Order: sequence, then structure tokens, then C-alpha cells
Amino acid sequence: MSVLTSPRGKVEVVHCRRTESQDVYCIKSLIRKFTCKLFGKLNIIYLLEKANLAVTLCNDKEEIMAQATFLDYPNWNVAKQDDWVSVFRELDSDIPCTPLNTLFMHLFVAVDEYSVGCCKEILRTVYKAVPELHFIFLIVPSYMSLGSTLITVFDQVGNIPCLTYEEDFAVHMCHRHSHYPQLHVRKARVEDHDDLMPIFMRYDTILKETYGEYFLAELIEAQDEENHAVVCEVEGTAVGFMSVCSRVNMQLLHECFDLGPFHGLCFPHPDDVLESPQDLSVRRSQDAELRSSSQGSQKIVEELQEPVSPDTMENIQGNIAREAASEEALTAVHSGNVSEPEDIEKLSDISTGYAQYHHVSSRSLASLILPEEPVHFRPIYRGASAAFCIQLFCIDEKYEARSLDFMNFVFSLFSDKNFCVISLPHLTPEFFLIQNFVKMVPFNTCTLEQDLYVFHRAGLLKSIDIRFATLLDTPGVENLVSTLMLNKSILEDLDHYNKARKDPDGTPLQAFVAEVAEQIVGIAVIRNEMDIEYIRSHYNIEDFIYFSHHQREEHGHMHHFAFNPIFRHYTKFFLKEILRLGFKSCLYYRVYPKSREGKFQNPYAHSLTSALHYLVPVRPRRQIVYPLEKLGINAPSKAVSKDPMSYALNHTNRKLTLEPKITVNAKIIVVGASSVGISFLETLVFCSHMKFNNLTLISTHGLPGKKLLDTEQRKFLASDHCFNDKDYALMSLCSWVNVVVGRMTGIDRAAKHVVLSTDKIVPYDHLILCTGQQYQVPCPTEADISQHLTNREVPNSSQRRYTGKVPRNHFTLNEEEDCFKALTWIRNNSITTEGNIIVYGNTIDTYTTVETLLNLGVSGSRIHLVQPPPASTITCINNYSVESAVADALGAAGVTMYRDAILAQWNDGLHPDPIYSASFTTPTKPFRLQCSMFFSFCEKNVDYETFKALNDACLVYDSRLVIDTNFHTNDIAIRAAGSLTKFSSRYYSNEWTHSNFSSKEVGFQLAAAMLHLFDPTLEPVTEPPANLDRLIPMYKGAKIQGGILPGSYHYLHIAKPAIPTPLEVQMAQPNYGLELVTGSAKNGTYFRIHINKYKMVETITCLSREPFPASNYIRLFGQHEQLLNNLCARYDENLITDLYSYFTEPWCLALFHDRFIDLRKELRQILASKEEEDLPSIEQLAHQIEDEEINPTEKPRQYLKRVFEESIYKTLVERSTLDYLHYNRYHLPMYAWPGII
Repeated sequence: MSVLTSPRGKVEVVHCRRTESQDVYCIKSLIRKFTCKLFGKLNIIYLLEKANLAVTLCNDKEEIMAQATFLDYPNWNVAKQDDWVSVFRELDSDIPCTPLNTLFMHLFVAVDEYSVGCCKEILRTVYKAVPELHFIFLIVPSYMSLGSTLITVFDQVGNIPCLTYEEDFAVHMCHRHSHYPQLHVRKARVEDHDDLMPIFMRYDTILKETYGEYFLAELIEAQDEENHAVVCEVEGTAVGFMSVCSRVNMQLLHECFDLGPFHGLCFPHPDDVLESPQDLSVRRSQDAELRSSSQGSQKIVEELQEPVSPDTMENIQGNIAREAASEEALTAVHSGNVSEPEDIEKLSDISTGYAQYHHVSSRSLASLILPEEPVHFRPIYRGASAAFCIQLFCIDEKYEARSLDFMNFVFSLFSDKNFCVISLPHLTPEFFLIQNFVKMVPFNTCTLEQDLYVFHRAGLLKSIDIRFATLLDTPGVENLVSTLMLNKSILEDLDHYNKARKDPDGTPLQAFVAEVAEQIVGIAVIRNEMDIEYIRSHYNIEDFIYFSHHQREEHGHMHHFAFNPIFRHYTKFFLKEILRLGFKSCLYYRVYPKSREGKFQNPYAHSLTSALHYLVPVRPRRQIVYPLEKLGINAPSKAVSKDPMSYALNHTNRKLTLEPKITVNAKIIVVGASSVGISFLETLVFCSHMKFNNLTLISTHGLPGKKLLDTEQRKFLASDHCFNDKDYALMSLCSWVNVVVGRMTGIDRAAKHVVLSTDKIVPYDHLILCTGQQYQVPCPTEADISQHLTNREVPNSSQRRYTGKVPRNHFTLNEEEDCFKALTWIRNNSITTEGNIIVYGNTIDTYTTVETLLNLGVSGSRIHLVQPPPASTITCINNYSVESAVADALGAAGVTMYRDAILAQWNDGLHPDPIYSASFTTPTKPFRLQCSMFFSFCEKNVDYETFKALNDACLVYDSRLVIDTNFHTNDIAIRAAGSLTKFSSRYYSNEWTHSNFSSKEVGFQLAAAMLHLFDPTLEPVTEPPANLDRLIPMYKGAKIQGGILPGSYHYLHIAKPAIPTPLEVQMAQPNYGLELVTGSAKNGTYFRIHINKYKMVETITCLSREPFPASNYIRLFGQHEQLLNNLCARYDENLITDLYSYFTEPWCLALFHDRFIDLRKELRQILASKEEEDLPSIEQLAHQIEDEEINPTEKPRQYLKRVFEESIYKTLVERSTLDYLHYNRYHLPMYAWPGII
């Protein structure tokens, strides 16, 4: 916040923020004729779309006071976008402007009364936001004066001609030192104590309480060759402090962190042991497992480069000296005792070997899976330490953006060191200084509660040059990528570029290199994005760009990006230069899934990038399932409707290149890969303005979505339609989430870590429990059927836990891996041709499993469906018509059904492994069945190991884990959600649990509740009123189940969240509503819709022998029947005989569109807004009629319709609807709009 005072004495409190699209109208209102003469006639939306940085200044009422837009190339066409540097060097060779330190002002508007103050405040904000920025240029026609505002901050440096027509333009420059200067850094003195202590006390009082009031003065006095204290000052006042020390506990760092890519932070030594020869092959195979080929390699560098010649070193040092001197000459802070620029010891210290490690240093980039057999070998470094550490650092918040100014000076104090390290508690918010450091990867066995950050002295170099690659760069690129897994692919693409500038398929190709001190430190290869129509229609890229303002050739497809981690803080600059030099505005990077059998799953792609965290993940769009044959020529183009291999999409554009992300280092551990847990992770990952570095999933089988079962194959388990294999591929969670394969066996709440079945521990700051419930092994009653016992005479064993050895041919199916094991057993043991199969249970999964067995070729006569006594009167299907059809199909297939049967014994009470027979009791007489395979689908419950872990941790457990309405357990650091939980008894809502709601929505709400802890852009959570704090949340998403039932019936049931009630009881209620049914369940044409009393679709049930578009039908839930083309009226008039056919008609496809909900909201907003001064809105009219404030002579509906048609609302609604159809015409070409006919 800043205060501006106008010449007339008026005061405004203002703040700066990024410009948003809704600011356009206000910006246009501030444009004057003088503005157009100065900057030209501009399309504001287009300008903002292509701007690198756009800043809006607002007052405390959020009224826009000023706006400025900055790009990385000049306006008025005075130089080419990719070649302006040479033009400006010719203009004034004393100005060391580079693409790194220069921006151009393309627009400035302000409220006249405050324009000077607004301009200075915006420039100060820009220089603060972009620390590397030194020069802002303003180019205007030479005959124009700058006006009274801009002339106060810009100085003319010369004139340059226009490229397109004969006219000169004046070049004006604004330098950093006038607004947010570099800081002067010097050795600390005792007299700095009084300046610094208030800054320390503002952040922390622990040091003072621990070491006394004068700890800082004592620290400054204790300086020696190993310990130094430095300060930065402004106008003679110390505003920042840093204490550095050359003593570093290298042994501890080597034990806790993988420092291999930086040679252990040591100098090379002949006796270094970098690899264990006998483990070499093992290590390589494990590296292949653990490394994400889309993000780079973690392979340890085997040897560094040889030291370069003294002549080469002199040349490098000269370049660095000239670079630093040119910057210092133009800074306003002058001092006689500022140290000379530091020399680089050896070029090998910025070895190209480091490039392989870049940004895998952020653990969340790849799945880090705890191996069952850990590799014990660690490299041994015998060389001297090459690092010093920062012990204490503090700086006034006003100047923290200049924190990096310390580094040049402190490296001069340790001329024999090449690395600076700092360790921080991992919950420390990421401040400006460490944003330039590389975060190191801790080993799996690391228990240190600190994160380690590393900075190399070469990272201070500003002479980084991004340019197109040439043939001469090939050796340097080879050296850079020599240790990368995909080096061959990179070099092949570079060769294609050098030879033909295109791919073998003819697609234009571009290759860029980053060069520092005559050494290649980065390589990027992009091609034109040829599939942009598919990307637009299948991914929400329009969350980030206005698509219509980007030409087709401006979209680029990133294939490779490898960058030396020393220069990691220049990654966004590298991306920005790729866009500028390549004349691109958007870049896309794809991550393809690699699915295979086993426990591990890594993303696979044809390319490599180490810049993934600088891109934003793009949400996939829900697609309409089109009736292509019925649509004919009105179907979408093949570019939209094709179905290629699914991939996750990541994106950046010009607007994002200078936009920081909020970094969250808190360890968020999710236990259980249930739909709730996956939805929670998905929500966090797709927060584009945030970067979660420590998301970890603990799961028995890792992430789901491995496609162990063929796509066309029947599934053993029913689906809740939350996620499928394609959804997992489109998310690529393994690119962002650490995956630990294991089972939770304990929680140490005091130490805040989870104990795994392998006795390993996983520390947490926030623990999320989403394990859900699983089918359990049934416990036989041990009743002897030879005594002809009935169910009434045997003890109830439903609450007992089976503790014996689980028979090898007994299967409880909870996950895809369990189904795959069962399928493998069936195929390996000839189950399809011989032996009986018993399916025990009364859930819907028993039916889907029976259908799968029949589909695999198992004879129905060898399948026995045994159903235990039901726990309630509500069946799993809860629809008599569907149940009858399924029962008839089972009978027709020869499947034998047994009802109310309780498992008595396996193998007549003898050793149960394997199971040869199973005995059951019934209400009448017992029976015994031969058994080759036993499937158990008894009632789901919380796994015993999970229960024991929760109980031993003293978490409140009352048949389920008890939570409050904010997902908290009795431990504030532990949250839980899903069917594992129940609400506390104080809410008096024992019937309602998370099991009644959509798992996907529960996971989303859990993430939303947690985001308030990390996201400062969200409004603070307000406590509910006292009388409402006992109400449980009611989620509105549909509860869905579906699958393929016996008889090859495709089944889908969609219903609102509710307490389970028999369908007959529901229909008997007086306010039940309407039931619309077409077809017959037995014929496989059954379609049932329940319309509630408010005329909304509340329930949908489908049973069909033919596959149907379930995702389309899910979109019908919650829609008003009139929106479905007056569904009820047409049904009553017998115009609808087949709802399946009805919902494939072209008129309804817009209802299935993912953005149809946005249209509904927009139309609702139009009707609720007051568009005419003398008339109330349509919504207000409706309320007035309801409250009897007005009494129209005609019926209320007719009155509202007449007012609507006679007012401006009809025109606005029609225009909005047509705009929607026109904008989404690539998805909805079957609709006509004015001008198309």
C-alpha cells in the first residue's frame, strides 16, 4: 500500500496488482487523444494478451487509477522483435541493455490528477517484481513531447528510424536507480546494531531471548577468516544483514541429501568414489525406474571436465568484469570499497554435467518411490569443501526483492569457494533470496527437518545469451546432454534443425541454446504446434489465453528443454526468449503416460523438459459423446472428434513469463489412492498460481490408472464414474506427486510422521487420511453343517475379524491390481474350463464380477452366487425392474443363486489353503459347494491395520474415524475424508456420512478447505454464526454407480445425495414428483428419469444391452425438464418412446457441453440485473409477484413472459446464447446462427 497526494491535496491509498481482463473497459476510459498519439491506436485486449507484464494501480475502493503495459521488444516497429538489441547498441553503446535487463513500455494511462504519482508507483513495482530489470524504454514519435507525467521519469537517449515508413522516433529511458536501486553491500560494523535490531525483532524474538539483547553486536565483533557478517545499506542506514561461515558439516549433508549432481559440494579428488562397480547395473536400472523421462535425469556425474587453459580463464574473467562494471557504472549506489567482481575458479565448476539435475531438485516433479531394497551405496567425496553457508539472514521487507545483491559480495569473501548453501525449516515461506537457489533432493532415509538450497557463484553471471542454435553448437550441446537418458533424441532433433529447419514430417523446427561465458548451458527444441484445434477443444487453455488473439503459427510445441541448474533462476527468461525469438506466444508441453504391470508408474514422453514447474498444468475438458452417424455432415471436424493417445498438457505464454508462483513446501501426505484422495491431489495440482513441492501419496499399489486390464475388457468392479484410466493419463499426477508404495501401520502424532509396513517413516506437516473402506476376508462361523444347523442357531460372525492365513485362491477385489491378480489366477489355473467359482456377497460388485467371469468364458453352471442375509431392506440396485432382468439373465446363463446364506466353513474346518469346498448355513438347510476360486464381497469395512494405526494414535474412532465439518480429526494436523469417516455425534446426523456424497466432490471440498492455509489470494474464512456451526455440509454433486451386469446389461444409476431408502417408499411420498420410463429392462432398453416436485432431474437409471454415453447422461442431472425441450409435456403427449434416441438428437448436445453451465450462469445474471432504469429486473418482478406486491391481471407466468419479450432482456438473452454457440462452434457445429444459412 502506498499513499498518493494530488496537487490539490487529495489523498488516495493505492496498491498495484496484475492487470486482469475485466480491467479493459476502465483502461479504455482512461485513454485520451494524447495517449493515442504517444503509443498509437491499440487493441487493448490484444496488447494485454501479448504483454510480458501488465500492472494496474487501484485505490482502496478497487477503482482503477492507472495502468501500464510492458513487452520485451519495442513498439512502433522501430526494430524487429527478434533483433532489437543491435539497434539499441548502435544508438548508445554505453547502455548495456540486454533482453534480460530491458523492457519496453507500450502503454501508460492514468487518472490525470494523480498521474505522476501513479507512474512512479507503477515503475517502482515493476522494478521490484523483476529484479534483473535495469532499463525501461519508451519509444514515441520524435515530434511528440512526453507530456507532464512521463517526462518526470524518462530521459531521451536518441532517435531511431521506423522500419516500415520514413519517420523518426525518440527513444527515452528510465533507469532502475531512480526507483528501486541496487543495494550497497559492505562488511558489518558494530554501530549497525541499532539499525538492524528492529528488523530482527519484527520477524523473530527467539534469538534475542536465547543469546541476549546484544547477540548481533557480538556476532559482528566475532568476525574472522571463517566467519563474516555483511550488511546492505540505503542512504547510510543498514536495512539487511547476512552472516556467512566457511565451516559446513559436509558429512551430514552427504548423509541426508543427494549432492551427486554438484559433486558433493566438494572439489574433485583422485580418490573420490563415485560408483560401486558391483552395483552399477543395479543402479542404472533403478535410475531408469525412478527418473521421469519428461523431466530429466538424476544420474550422478561420473567425472567433471578437465580444467581449462589459463588463456580461456582470462577471457572469461574479463567478460565477467566488464559485465559487472557496466552495471555498476550505471547504478546510483557508488562506493569505493565495493569488491571487484569475482573470478570463476574453473569452468569445470559450471560443468555441463549439472544440467541433468536441473529441477529434479524439486521432489514433486517425479514419482519418488521407496524401493523395497534400498541402495546403500553413496558416493564418497574426499576433496576439500567447496561451499560456505549462510547462518543468519534478514532484510527489511521493503528491500527484500534486492536480496541477491548480497551474493556477489559474500562470494568475494570466500574466493576459494564455489557454492553457497542455506538450510531452512521446510515450512519457511520461500523468500526472494532462495528463489534463486536450487533446492536439493533429500534421500529417502533423511530425517533432517530442514531443506537444503544451493547457489553456485556462476549463477551471478548476467551475460546469459539465448540465441538460435548453429552447427558449431553441436559439440557443446553433446557435452551438455551427454549424461541424459534422452540425449540421442535431443541430438537427432538438433541435427534435423541444423540440416533442414524442419522435422522429417515437414513441421517447422526451432532450436535455441543458452550460452554463458562461451559455454552452452541450455538447449531447447520446439516445433510448430500442428494440433492446436484438438488442444483447444480438449484442454482448458482458454483459462490462460484469449485464443482468437493468437495466430496458428504462434503456438509452439516444446520437445526438449535441458538447462544447467546453476542458472535455474533464469529458466523463465529462457522461456521468454524462446517466445520472443521464435515469434511464438504460447508453448505447450505434453506428458504421455507409460502404463505397465508392476508397482511403478512414471510419465513417459517423446521429449525431455527440466522446466515443468515453470509451466502450468492445463485441465482437460469434458467431452461430448457425439452420435456421429446421426449428425452426418453436421458432426465436428476430425481434428476435434479424433481420439489420439491421451496426454497431460502443460503450458506457458508471454503473460506467464514474469508471473511468480506461490511456493508451498509444507509436507502434505495423502494416505490412500481412493477417489477422494485423487480428487484432493488433482485440485491442488491444478492450482496454476501455486507450486506444491511436497505432495506425497502413500498407497498400497501407488497411483491408479496403470491400465492393467484391457480397455475393452469387462471390469470386475462397478464404477463410481469419478475417474477412469483416461482421466489419470490426462492428469499425470505422477509428474507432481511423490508416490510411496506401502501400507500405513502407524502414526506418530508427536513426531509427526507416518510409519509404513516396511518400518520406514514418512514425515508430514498435514496428514490427509482417505483410505476408504475395503472388502474384508469373511470370518466363517465354524458351524458344523453335518448337524443341520440353520442361521438362527449359528453365532453372528459379522463383527469378527478373520485372523488366519488367507487362502491363495480367495480373492477380495478392491483395486485394479486385485482384479489383475484374480484374472492372472484364472488364466494360469484353467479356471475357465474346470472347477467351481463361488462369488459371496450382495453388493453390485458381485453382479459385475459374475458378468466378467461369464465374459471370460467360464460356464454359468460353474458359477455360484451366494448372497448373505441383507443388512437392510435396501438392495444394492434398489430397482425391482432392473433386479428382475438381472435375475433372469443369471438364470438364463445357468448361474446358481443362493440367498440368505452364511459362510460356515472352508474345507469342512480343515486347513483352508487352498479352498476346496465351502459350507453355508441358510434359514432352512445348509449346503456345501466345491470350490476352485472364492470371491468375497461381504460388507466393506475399515482395514484392520488402518484402524489399529488410528486407534494407537489416539484419534477419536467411533465405528469410523470421527471428523468435524472442516474435515478435522481431534488432531489439528490430521484431516480425513471419504467413507473412512463419520461426523461427530454433536451434529446429531449419524445417518449422513461422506459415503452419501460424490467422492470427487468431497475431495474437492477437502482441498478447498486446505487451500485457505496456503493461498493468500483467497478471502479469509469466516466463522459460521453460532446457530449454524452444528450443521453438516450438504454437497450437491450426483452420486453415481455403474457397470456391466449379467446379461451384458450396461447399467448406470445417477441420484442426488440422500439417505438410502427403498424406491417403493420414495415413490409413495406425496411430493415425489414424476417418473418417466421408456423401454423394458428385460429387453435392455430401460431408461428411467425421476423429475422432482421442482421439475428438476433428480434420478436417472439406465439398463441397456448396447453401450450408451454415460458421461452425457450424467450432465442431465440437476437440469430443469423444460431445458430438456419440455420433456414432461412431450412425454405426456406420447411423443417420446425411446429416451436413448431422444438424447441423441442434435438439439440436446449443447446440454452436454462442458461450458453450458457458464451460459446458464450468464443468462441468470442477465435476468437478475437491472438493465432498464424505470423497470425492475425479471428476478425482482418474480419476487414481487410471489410476495403479492403486484397483482397482474394475467397469469404470473404469462405476465413474466410478456414483460420479458417486450423488454431488452430478450435481446440480451438471445445475443448471449448466440455468442455461446458461435464461440464454441468447433464443438457445436450442428447449431445454426444468423449468417450461417
